[in-house]
Formats: sequence, C-alpha cells, structure tokens
Amino acid sequence: MNDTDGLAPAVESILATARERGGGDERVSVDSRSLPAAIAAAEADGRVPVISEIKPTSPTTDGQRTDDPVELAEEMVGAGATALSVLTEPEHFGGSVETLEAVRAAVDVPVLRKDFILREEQLDTVEADLILLIARFVDDLDGLVTAARERGFQVLVETHTAPEVEAALDAGAEIIGVNNRDLAQLQVDLSTFESVASEVPESVTLIAESGLSTSEDVSRMRAAGADALLIGSAIMDGDVSENTRRLTTTETDV
Repeated sequence: MNDTDGLAPAVESILATARERGGGDERVSVDSRSLPAAIAAAEADGRVPVISEIKPTSPTTDGQRTDDPVELAEEMVGAGATALSVLTEPEHFGGSVETLEAVRAAVDVPVLRKDFILREEQLDTVEADLILLIARFVDDLDGLVTAARERGFQVLVETHTAPEVEAALDAGAEIIGVNNRDLAQLQVDLSTFESVASEVPESVTLIAESGLSTSEDVSRMRAAGADALLIGSAIMDGDVSENTRRLTTTETDV
C-alpha cells in the first residue's frame, strides 16, 4: 500500500532508516515453529495466548532496558508466553539480529522478527519463525508475502484500518495483526481492533497489538475476536515474569 502521508516524525525517521538497510548475503531458509499451533496449545492449557515482546526501547517509551534478552525470554516463556516478539531494528528500538538468534536458540516457542521490512532482500537477514510486514508501508504486499513463505517464514501482516485488512486478505495473509496504535500520530485507541476485527474471517489467526496493559484490556480484545495478543511495554516495564503471568491468566480469573 505504501501510504506514508501524515506520519509522525519518529515514524518517518524509522522508515528512512529502513529504506537504507540492506539484507544478508545468502537466502534464508527456515523450518518455522507454528504460531497457530502454539496458540491452540496455550488455550488447551488454560492460558490466554500472549506474544510477549522483547523491546529494549522505542520512540513511545522512556529509557532503555539493558537486561540480558535471553534471560528475559526464558522468564517470559516460563511465565506462560505463547510466543515471543524480538525487535531487530537497531537505531530506534535498540534491537539486533544477534539478539533474535540468541533468543530463538534458547526457547522452544515461535519467535517473531519485529522490524520494518520493505524489500525482499531484507528477509535474508536472520532466521525467525514469523516476520512482520506492515501493510501500510509495503509497496508489493503480495510479492513480499510470497517471498517470505518461500523461505519458510510465517507472515504476520499488520493492519490498522479496514482497507488494510482487505489488502492483507487479498495478499493471502493467514495471520493478521490489528495495531491499536495509529502509526501516523502514534496514538492508541483500543476501539480500533473492535472496529475492524469483524472484517477478518475466522479461518485467519487474528492478533491484537499495542496499548494492552491490564487484564481488562486482554479480556476486551479477546471478546472482540483476538486469537492472541502482542504485548510489549506492559510486560517489559517491571518484572517480566509477573507481568507475563498476570496477562496470560484465563478470562475466567480476571
């Protein structure tokens, strides 16, 4: 779609950096761990499926967390995280491909590469179970989804509006995220998910993203149709084990 009108300066800076970033020297081939299967296993175990995000910093948070990311990952999984999201964008989020490699080697759950991927060559950087494609920023969503799958990646297509959901479905997306944060102005509104979730067929795995900090937020998104929730700051701010355990508590207990 590549709609970059009216973006917040921080997002413009992230995209400018992403456009300059290259890829790896060799084509990546991945034997990925299934996110839908992990979600089903979490529900069977009585846990709310949460993708817990390792995010050292971001333009919407203060300060930087410097803990060992592998230790954080192990704590999150031990506390019930269904999958992990690892930032690999270095300049604005403090991430790295080396962090993702280390985390994925240390855990047995699916690991999402969270980055601003715009071109096919940028897929060939690191092995992950899933990669994120943001519908608003990708020129050829169909082509990039296909290229990612050819390498063995599962693809989480992130959307914010009904037209973006339609574009994701047209591209054959099987996992769709709805970001409650408007990337134009970085404002969060949980009703965003509720307003577009009905556009997503039941056959598609649906992820609620951003702005989720309480058990009530989790229950609200689940009631609106979220199969899983991607949660970053609310887990990273404080004791990650305690926060993960709190947010993966079953709806009947919150």
